[in-house]
Amino acid sequence: TSLSENKVLATVVNLMEHTSIRVGNAGYEKLYGSYGLTTLKNKHVTISKEAIRFSFKGKKGVEHTISIKNKKLARIIRQCRDIPGKELFQYYTPEGDAKSIDSGMVNNYIKETTQADFTAKDFRTWAGSIQALECFKVLEETADAATIKKNIVEVLDTVSSKLGNTRSICKKYYVHPGLIKLYEENRLKDFYPAGAAKIKTKVGLTAEEQVLMRTLKKRV
Repeated sequence: TSLSENKVLATVVNLMEHTSIRVGNAGYEKLYGSYGLTTLKNKHVTISKEAIRFSFKGKKGVEHTISIKNKKLARIIRQCRDIPGKELFQYYTPEGDAKSIDSGMVNNYIKETTQADFTAKDFRTWAGSIQALECFKVLEETADAATIKKNIVEVLDTVSSKLGNTRSICKKYYVHPGLIKLYEENRLKDFYPAGAAKIKTKVGLTAEEQVLMRTLKKRV
């Protein structure tokens, strides 16, 4: 069959990028009955043509309903669901046995593929910072300290809604502090092209991701 270990792991990584769902682990499932991508069951997903909807209880009992549209992913996830057993993300060994994946396998796959010290958590950190950058971008410039503070709170609330975290956790772990500082100093605009010029997108990076890369390189 075509559902090899690497194909299923790549699918999970793709989903992490598209949905920001936690990678999950068996310990949390056993102790708290909470789920992440690697511990999802067949009952947690609904697939209709190219539409995929995940409904499950995440960390700290937060109920998640997350939908995306992607024809290729829908086809692969449907194949995964068709493998006998309750676990959603399984693969076939060369001998034809069905096996489940786990978070350790996902993290090893990320490290081997990138040849760098990345983990599944970095996908959520990246997503949180991108979301914050997009929110800051559309805010009007202001020198009023109270307005700046209020805007930062609203941006963090938007990010926390996306990631399923509290505002304080988002600020501490998921939004790069440099972004908040640049917004406070009215300097984010310095990282965008002047006037109507558009950012030329590099392969694999959106325009917003390139701006975030610029801010990180400048501040590191």
